[in-house]
Amino acid sequence: MAYLIGVALFVVGVCLSLALHEAGHLVTAKAFGMKVRRYFVGAGPKLFSFRRGETEYGLKALPFGGFCEIAGMTTLDELTPDEERRAMWKQKTWKRTTVMAAGPLTHFVLGFVLLYTLAATMGLPNLTGRPVVSATSSCVTAETCPPGSAGPAEAAGVRPGDEIVAVGGVPTPNWTDVATAVRDSRGPTTFEVLRGDERLTLTVDVPAVTRSVTNADGTAERVELGVAGVSATRSFDYGVLDAVPATVAFSGDLFAQTFQRLVEFPSRIPAVVSSIFGAERDPNTPVSVVGASRIGGEAVEAGLWQVFFLLLAGLNFFLGVFNLLPLLPLDGGHIAVTWYERVRNWLRMRRGRTAAAPVDYTRLSTVTMVLVLVGGAVMVLTITADIVNPIRLTQ
Repeated sequence: MAYLIGVALFVVGVCLSLALHEAGHLVTAKAFGMKVRRYFVGAGPKLFSFRRGETEYGLKALPFGGFCEIAGMTTLDELTPDEERRAMWKQKTWKRTTVMAAGPLTHFVLGFVLLYTLAATMGLPNLTGRPVVSATSSCVTAETCPPGSAGPAEAAGVRPGDEIVAVGGVPTPNWTDVATAVRDSRGPTTFEVLRGDERLTLTVDVPAVTRSVTNADGTAERVELGVAGVSATRSFDYGVLDAVPATVAFSGDLFAQTFQRLVEFPSRIPAVVSSIFGAERDPNTPVSVVGASRIGGEAVEAGLWQVFFLLLAGLNFFLGVFNLLPLLPLDGGHIAVTWYERVRNWLRMRRGRTAAAPVDYTRLSTVTMVLVLVGGAVMVLTITADIVNPIRLTQ
């Protein structure tokens, strides 16, 4: 039951995101005096609608998508006599840009609100692996110190909250680097830590212990490695005020990761196809809304609300960046056409020529159709993979 509730909540979150996207177009278009004919949430058959003023508002059966129909969005749109003057394509460049950008920007705003709420309540995950100590152990092993006594790091003065910036003179920008450096250390080893605004150099007597490790081929062997008795901080807690700058920084990191995944998106598609036919599903492959909803359901079932809200915020950042790509029929494509017309006409005026006619969208229809077909094919592939071989939160 918890799983189904989680899936339903995630679907509601996605629907709200898409509804707000279209509401961004709606509000800005009306603010600039453009005529909005229809504003619908969802796709497929119409469930109901009502008219208020000159706009029809409605809800459709499928809980994904939506649209905001603005009169004269392109020159292909047929206009009634009363719509001629208010046609969107006749408006100033900055107004058209604002209307088209308002949709994607709502995703960034909603993503930021979700992350801020997360920061001020449950904390933000250590997404970049900052080497901040969450706790020190009292004793690593009975072979290296008496039971109940301070562990190596604790005995050297390392405290929870310290950020380890170097081990043995080797910089450690993330926790993986700390783990590697400690594992290869033996005996007295310098730890450089940041404690507030103070930089300290502590000497940790790193003992060697024997542990069982699994090799790449699945075999196990006993190896000797260094341990310090420190554990990584998985998430950071914030107050109502300091959550603001923390959310800004975290949003920047999430935005960068989103952009990087978009760049890598085409190269991940072959792995999605392979997973449909039985190959192991790479957790870094793209997921559809179906797959994301399943992961959201698993997060709620496991009580991992932090993961649930982080996933929803990440989806909003993805939708925002994706919709700003300069490709038709995306919002970014319409913005690109708008500014192409603006720059082209500016250059013509500099040469003493009159402004050219608006871009003929019929000449772009072939490219647009190809992109729509490619996007549809990718959506079908990811949905299929998320049904037959889904990415799971826990294995």
